Amino acid sequence: MKLKVLFVCLGNICRSPSAEAVFKGYVKKKGVDKSFFIDSAGTYGYHEGEPADRRMQRHAIKRGYNLTSISRPFNPNTDWDEFDYIIGMDDSNMRNLADMARNKDDLKKLYMMTDFSKNYNHTEVPDPYYGGDQGFELVLDLLEDASEGLYNQIQ
Repeated sequence: MKLKVLFVCLGNICRSPSAEAVFKGYVKKKGVDKSFFIDSAGTYGYHEGEPADRRMQRHAIKRGYNLTSISRPFNPNTDWDEFDYIIGMDDSNMRNLADMARNKDDLKKLYMMTDFSKNYNHTEVPDPYYGGDQGFELVLDLLEDASEGLYNQIQ
């Protein structure tokens, strides 16, 4: 049985598709990618059906990540049941997800990405959408760091 992990941000075009790609890359390097189903979603459907932000894709490709996911909104009717771990990128995402929880069991699946950080003290993965190149690079730095911590937690 595969362990199912869902990464969630606001619009599902920058942070969560990057987290999906980074974590997929991490478990592939570990040789355990067949043991995982990894996806991403947004708390709002603004960008539903769109690919990841071109700037985010450009920065990710430089590090060997291909952002192939298509944006979709989080579906509280199915995603709580489908996934073992639901991981938000910032406090706002976490509040929105908690508001969509149906019960205490749903809330037990909810984690903040930065909870798994080892080398960074950030409390959130900041949204790079309105910033410059450094913001996209910081997102990838934080996700790479937290992916290792998440993998170790799961193991």
